Amino acid sequence: MGTKDIGYGSLLMLLILVVPIMAINWKMKLKINKSLTYSIVRMLIQLSLVGIYLQYIFTLNNSFLNIAYLIVMIVVASVSTINSSKLKLKKFFFPIFFSILIPQVIILLYFNCFIVRLDNVFDAKYMIPIGGMILGNCLSGNIVGLNSFYYNIKNNENQYIYSITLGATKVQALIPYFREAILGAINPTIASMATIGLVSLPGMMTGQILGGSVPLVAIKYQIAIMLAIFIAKYFSTMLSIIFSVKKSFNDFNMLQKNVFL
Repeated sequence: MGTKDIGYGSLLMLLILVVPIMAINWKMKLKINKSLTYSIVRMLIQLSLVGIYLQYIFTLNNSFLNIAYLIVMIVVASVSTINSSKLKLKKFFFPIFFSILIPQVIILLYFNCFIVRLDNVFDAKYMIPIGGMILGNCLSGNIVGLNSFYYNIKNNENQYIYSITLGATKVQALIPYFREAILGAINPTIASMATIGLVSLPGMMTGQILGGSVPLVAIKYQIAIMLAIFIAKYFSTMLSIIFSVKKSFNDFNMLQKNVFL
């Protein structure tokens, strides 16, 4: 038995519930209604287009097309990460792109090949949804990590310079900020793994159960995807900082001011 369809009228009933929220925002002068409306409209358009597009991708199931779609997803995630971190796109694009690409591809192929044991590791049915879940978490981790790292250095510039003047190398002076950035990025995932199943039933597991899978199978998939997400997020955040540092400091080990928007 497949998942029961949701009608457009049902979706409209949910959208109606947003109206009181917008009224409260207006009354309390919370200036978020414009961004909220923009986000909802953009979500509706994007997901509708993706839904139509994915039907063709799943039907064709062409490995090259699947890989191309994944690359596009990574490019969009890289741009979104940099913009959300309020850093210069031109300076950070390639470091962030490769910091996401490398763990994303390695973990995704490892997952499809050795965990799910697919005959075709580029199968669209697995590659795109699983890749999307891993990528979405890498994006959030990189935003937190980059924000924490660069803005902590900027806000504590005197402390950083003091460490350098005492003879510390750039790496030694950056270690405290690097450590804090990694912890900030991965702590939410660690907390989520510790409470999963008790506080909430996660999306992948719920989706599989609604789709007719046996709960035990859904649980095994959820465990596997959570571990894959944690590993990819950890290394992606680490690489994003390591790769970007080379472009962010001058020859005197000082953070360049032009890295920020």
